[in-house]
Amino acid sequence: MSSYPQETVYFISYAKLPGEIPAATMHRVVGIGLIIHQETGEILDVSCTLLTREAREFLKSVLQGHNVHEEESEAIVELIRSRYHGLAQKAVCVAVKGSIERYFQWKNSGQSTEPVLNDKES
Repeated sequence: MSSYPQETVYFISYAKLPGEIPAATMHRVVGIGLIIHQETGEILDVSCTLLTREAREFLKSVLQGHNVHEEESEAIVELIRSRYHGLAQKAVCVAVKGSIERYFQWKNSGQSTEPVLNDKES
């Protein structure tokens, strides 16, 4: 099991899959989760609900290491368009862009980088 620094956050977004692909019979949507270091903006890890291990690992290799603070979300999405040519390409791009947008909404809302523990969780 992976261990992530305290400064990391996880955001996931979903997009509708095309009906003609096998994954659509199990899931109507694809989910792309990004683990982002909130201080540096680096994407440290990626999760994906696509069916094949190869597709999940490939997308992870394309996205991991990119920096959402330094790179436009459209440039990151363009990497997927140029390298991933599965039928779920459009849905994957929408979900990645959504995860990045959700991260920036959260970041710009003034969320603290310091975790706050509830007394019940201590």
